[in-house]
Amino acid sequence: MGNKEKAKERREKRMQEISILRTIPYSDDQRWWSKETVAVVTGGNRGIGFEICRQLAEHGLTVILTSRDASAGCEAAKVLQESGLSLVSHQLDVLDSSSICHFADWLQKNYAGLDILVNNAGVNFNLGFDNSVENAHRVIKTNYYGIKIMTETMIPLMKPSIKGARIVNVSSRLGRLNGRRNRIGDVALREQLDDEETLSEELVDRTLSTFLQQVEDGTWTSNGWPQTFTDYSVSKLAVNAYTRLVARKLLEQPEGQKIYINCYCPGWVKTALTGYAGNNTAEEGADTGVWLALLPDQAVSGKFFAERREIKF
Repeated sequence: MGNKEKAKERREKRMQEISILRTIPYSDDQRWWSKETVAVVTGGNRGIGFEICRQLAEHGLTVILTSRDASAGCEAAKVLQESGLSLVSHQLDVLDSSSICHFADWLQKNYAGLDILVNNAGVNFNLGFDNSVENAHRVIKTNYYGIKIMTETMIPLMKPSIKGARIVNVSSRLGRLNGRRNRIGDVALREQLDDEETLSEELVDRTLSTFLQQVEDGTWTSNGWPQTFTDYSVSKLAVNAYTRLVARKLLEQPEGQKIYINCYCPGWVKTALTGYAGNNTAEEGADTGVWLALLPDQAVSGKFFAERREIKF
């Protein structure tokens, strides 16, 4: 059996284990949440975001499904409502600062804030083995800066809690610094991004600016950037780095006001983002995100997960 077959076998076995775990209900002492617990999910009208909304609503939380297109969000919420789940929808474009501010005002007025934020909204313009960087600016702006602005706006609205508020960023193994495949070729830059002492928002922003400049002048192919899903991979590398940075800042929060932030890879999921060519179902792709959001004893922050296990950045 080759390495690919062994990896596939391990993955399938783990997914079977998770499928069993998902059938085990949370006990009363594990359920730290209630109907008053508010979860906001970006890009919730389809794919993984839609499934995260469904699973959180099934656990009895108040779920706010957000969508760039208001009508698409309403239709998605209606589908879930018709199955007996309680959700509300609201327009939210993570690329539009006025949309974010409007949503924040509405959220504060109607729910006095939130307990859980799932940053799911994202884009990818390459399917199959395509690797165009034609839309690199939009990919970086949506997948990284959208999460960054949304997170910075929502943190002041997160409710104090003994169990701690939670932020979950949907990311990807394609953005790993130290993966055997698809990592950036600049060893010095990789070491800087990997080092807690040198990692900073300025470094992340400078890395993205360099990448986009090289996309514009056509030199990106010879400068060590990932050669598969390049712009998407770089955007998720930035998300992973940002997750670690925010976690470090949030360590200073006093007891009773803790906020935990982690990121996770949903795997290669059969959604519009992958042209429905993935290995995992949306239900499987959403699982680790929901699991992170609901951990009864949340003590980890700034970590990267896949299939309910921590993986290396």
